[in-house]
Amino acid sequence: MEYVSLLAYLDPGSGSVLLQVLLGGAAALAVTGKLWWSRVLSLLRIRRPQPEPLPKSELAADEPGPRSRAS
Repeated sequence: MEYVSLLAYLDPGSGSVLLQVLLGGAAALAVTGKLWWSRVLSLLRIRRPQPEPLPKSELAADEPGPRSRAS
């Protein structure tokens, strides 16, 4: 049998980066899955889509302004 020498070494910094990549990927998959699942449920009409909030400029136009008194 012939042995092949591999010069592979993972120092603590490399392990930390690898762990960070794995945890970040898991978090990205979780958020993507949550958004995707919400769209699937609204597409199947199991859940109603949430209405989009009005911009502040439109909200201010709907509110009554201060009343001026005519003397």
